[in-house]
Amino acid sequence: MLQLPYQQTATTTSAHLAQTMTLLSLSAAELQEKIESELASNPALELVEERRCPMCKRLLASHGSCPVCSQPSGYDSDEPIVFISPREDFYTGSNLGTEQVPEDHYASESVDLATYVLRQVAADLPVEDRLITAYILNHLDDDGFLTTTAMEVARYHHRLPSEVNEIIERLKRCDPIGVCSANPQEAMLAQIEALAETIKVPEFTREVIQGYLPKLSHQNFSEIAKQLGTSSHQIRAISSFVTENLNPFPARAHWGDVRNPSPIAPDVFHQPDVLIYYLNEDPKNPLVVEIILPIRGTLRVNPMFKASMKEMDEDKADEWRGDIEKASLLIKCIQQRSNALRLLLEKLMIYQKDYIISGDKAMKSLTRAKLAKELDVHESTISRAVSAKTVQLPNKRIVPMAIFFDRSLAYRAEIKDIIEAEDVPLSDSEIQDILAEQGIKIARRTVAKYRSMEGILPAHLRQKHNQPRA
Repeated sequence: MLQLPYQQTATTTSAHLAQTMTLLSLSAAELQEKIESELASNPALELVEERRCPMCKRLLASHGSCPVCSQPSGYDSDEPIVFISPREDFYTGSNLGTEQVPEDHYASESVDLATYVLRQVAADLPVEDRLITAYILNHLDDDGFLTTTAMEVARYHHRLPSEVNEIIERLKRCDPIGVCSANPQEAMLAQIEALAETIKVPEFTREVIQGYLPKLSHQNFSEIAKQLGTSSHQIRAISSFVTENLNPFPARAHWGDVRNPSPIAPDVFHQPDVLIYYLNEDPKNPLVVEIILPIRGTLRVNPMFKASMKEMDEDKADEWRGDIEKASLLIKCIQQRSNALRLLLEKLMIYQKDYIISGDKAMKSLTRAKLAKELDVHESTISRAVSAKTVQLPNKRIVPMAIFFDRSLAYRAEIKDIIEAEDVPLSDSEIQDILAEQGIKIARRTVAKYRSMEGILPAHLRQKHNQPRA
């Protein structure tokens, strides 16, 4: 369980929790900026130039990891080694030594929601529909909802409203599911239809979404059950399903490599926040997970500043006392952030070890809600912990941490392999049949969506592309 340290007052506890949650959502680079800003503005905060383990606090040699925290309990153990590392130990496990890593090794492209959605469908769209699709996507608000109507789009482009509605319905099935809906209710219904292709949706879920959302949010389970002719237990099950699986605001969900992107594009080049590698670079050894803490030294409250406070007058002493409390709170919250990330990654290593070792097709289905329940935290804590962070895998590939929750990744890898092995271009229906033979049951339209997400053309265009020139 991720517990925050006990505080004497509710006010202090709230401040601690709020700051810990804020720090948890920051990447290593962002945390470094935060620390440097606090060091510049708070005279009570001091950075001691020493190498000390962030976990066990022991002094370290001039180079290398902590000899205790970075070692396995036993070489015959399969348990991952998860520890916090200062930035100067950044590449301890990657055998890069002091070699300069080219910046494009870490290149990361940032795209907005409209571009991200358009890329999923562009290859399958008739030429005459591409302009209108781009027009629709350019009328999305920050929540992923349409700020125009099908009728207005039809009038502007001189098309039938039914044709525009068909395009909008197609866009709703893109990632994030429900994008281009008119409202939260419509987005959630689109998500239900997508989920129904792979999991069982509780009975009456659609009816509850269509007519009883306000009552569901106020937990009026008995009243809803009476009106629908079912049990309160069933409505509670629907409430749990909605909470764990649906997002009424599509653009606030995790999509692509980002979540709710800022209008200011992040740095194109970055370094991973977490390194995963084999101990001593031997695949027979346990996995090592190195969480980067970007502090070259030890943060502490300046003892001279604290001692001098006794000589100050009352007004000045109150101001200095506030600086000390602020510095102390930051140090505790950084420690709590590290502990939270360590516990989270320990669980992720257990669930997704096969993916880390074997690749995309070994990815297991894992939700933030499930992991939050196991760690006894709110789902939003998991979302903050993975937000804006990247992980370097043993094969040196850098991926967003959110990928560990991508339920489509294994399916997309299977589809990609099927298409790479085809002698003649296979239709989406034929790919669906092959997947069904492998025990993977998904709809044809889901196959089309996953194929498009991989940037693969439909069968008739692959055929033209592969035809030899005369």
